[in-house]
Amino acid sequence: QSIDNAKDDDSVILIVIKSGGDRTFCAGASFDELVAIEDADQGKRFFMGFAKVINAIRSCGKIVIGRIQGKAVGGGVGIASAVDYSFATKFASIRLSELAVGIGPFVIGPAVERKVGLAAYSQLALDPNGWYSAQWAQEKGLFSEVFEDIKDLDEKLKAFTEKLSEMNPEALAQLKNVFWQDTQNWDLILEERAA
Repeated sequence: QSIDNAKDDDSVILIVIKSGGDRTFCAGASFDELVAIEDADQGKRFFMGFAKVINAIRSCGKIVIGRIQGKAVGGGVGIASAVDYSFATKFASIRLSELAVGIGPFVIGPAVERKVGLAAYSQLALDPNGWYSAQWAQEKGLFSEVFEDIKDLDEKLKAFTEKLSEMNPEALAQLKNVFWQDTQNWDLILEERAA
């Protein structure tokens, strides 16, 4: 909802997605909520949560920057994949753990594949117990820049966002459209994947 609100707010030029703490960005879906799902409708509603976040990032018309300060698992990797530019620390290892609990990374799959390519997405999806380093994620295109610590990350993030916020908002919006070209059908695709 916050991303949707920012979409129509002319005072918002950029969006930065971050989380609290210092070693975990996002652990993905709540396992307790997942095991409480009793039918297909509940399951679809549950997984549509990640679909809605990814689609909001994709369609908001604003550049979205990720501050990935720590580990990302499952849906957290999906969110990191959906941002337009990302800063990470060396502690931001990633894992797609879905297969280990009997599901697949279906909803986040299009975002992850778009960012890292089919081969790397396949590797992540088929190795649900493996952790992949921030360096690996940067080499595959998931992370734009990787830093030694949060202090260095935040200094660079501040300088980057200040500089970017001085750029022409219309040009930034057009770049966003280019970055997400050929994804107009994701509303439908992600809903199908959630089901």
